[in-house]
Amino acid sequence: MRAVVVGGGIIGLTAAIELARSSYDVTVLDASDDHGAASWGNAGHIATEQVAPLASRASIRSAASRRFAPGGALDLPIGAARQWLPFAVRMLAASRADRFEAGRAALSALLREAMPAWDTLMESIGAAPLLRHDGHFVAWESAASTAAGRRAWGQADTGTTQFADASVQDLARLRTLAPGIHGAIRFSGSGQITDLTALATALETALLAAGGRIRRGSATIDVTGRRASVGGDTPDLLLIAAGVRSASLMTAAGHHAPLIAERGYHIRAAADRWPADVPPIAFEDRSMIVTRYDTCVQAASFVELNRVDAPPDPRKWARLEAHVAALGLPIDGPFRRWVGSRPTLPDYLPAIGRSARVDNLLYAFGHQHLGLTLAPITARIVGALARGETPPVDPAPFDIARFGGSRRR
Repeated sequence: MRAVVVGGGIIGLTAAIELARSSYDVTVLDASDDHGAASWGNAGHIATEQVAPLASRASIRSAASRRFAPGGALDLPIGAARQWLPFAVRMLAASRADRFEAGRAALSALLREAMPAWDTLMESIGAAPLLRHDGHFVAWESAASTAAGRRAWGQADTGTTQFADASVQDLARLRTLAPGIHGAIRFSGSGQITDLTALATALETALLAAGGRIRRGSATIDVTGRRASVGGDTPDLLLIAAGVRSASLMTAAGHHAPLIAERGYHIRAAADRWPADVPPIAFEDRSMIVTRYDTCVQAASFVELNRVDAPPDPRKWARLEAHVAALGLPIDGPFRRWVGSRPTLPDYLPAIGRSARVDNLLYAFGHQHLGLTLAPITARIVGALARGETPPVDPAPFDIARFGGSRRR
């Protein structure tokens, strides 16, 4: 049995390993050859606490206060209105109380299995040291924001994670990094990848060891009858896991996938003065998360709804550098700058399942901010679907047919 996986990001690679270990002869088609995709530029945070979908009444109500122009992280560029206006209409519909609760239940089921799936995967590929289990911090810079932030988290569903006020020792240490911190909480049950490039290499090595192969280049999909082919080849199984570029591939297969490029930005610098054992710190007043990796420290932020091929906005890198300076963080330039596109669907749930139109087509994309977090459990679902077994999490809420298109007759 031959399988082709379109997409060499974190979802594609973890799923390819699962398929290879399920006796498939696997080929991954990766459009990138430099680990420049969103999978390898994220905050490294395994965010098991983010149970509530961002398609919510709370997000809608707070949108105006989070706009980029007055200092927030949300940017809706006028030039991309044709992309984000339809997305916003769908997101508004997905924010209804009943749909939000259904989405929260669906995400909760995935996130409950996320960390155990990570543990199993990392042990199996010999990369356990790349996974840390020491949680993360959320910090605030004023008494008012500390009280409001702690109250909001206290009312939130955080799934399998817990949090408590940062200890006296932790708070003192945080203030050596950011003297203006007023208060903080520390989560347990979340995790971190210590080196994203090393993770990419470990996954690729494990795939090759399992008999898979990786080919660099783009892919086009054709459908004849109820079978999909890629580049003229018709495999027994075709998995679309190409991030934001999955939309056009799904269209070719007769499905509607209303993805948008939700772009994030980061800056990186040498980690000479940032302690290696400090877990990620989310500076909530600035919507910025700072992560120490093996050889660098990274500050990341922004939700820019845009075209995937739009030029980067240098103002966002400049603002990150300004945040670093204003907080007094021990991060020195020169900074390396990056922008990447999170693949996001309007209800902020992923698309995972088997096509009802095309017999050999599976799909796994649209994981928004949770691609790193949900990759191994998504791979296990894909593997079960490929083998004809019952998946570890019910994929019904993630069926792409929820956005329209034909179902199996």
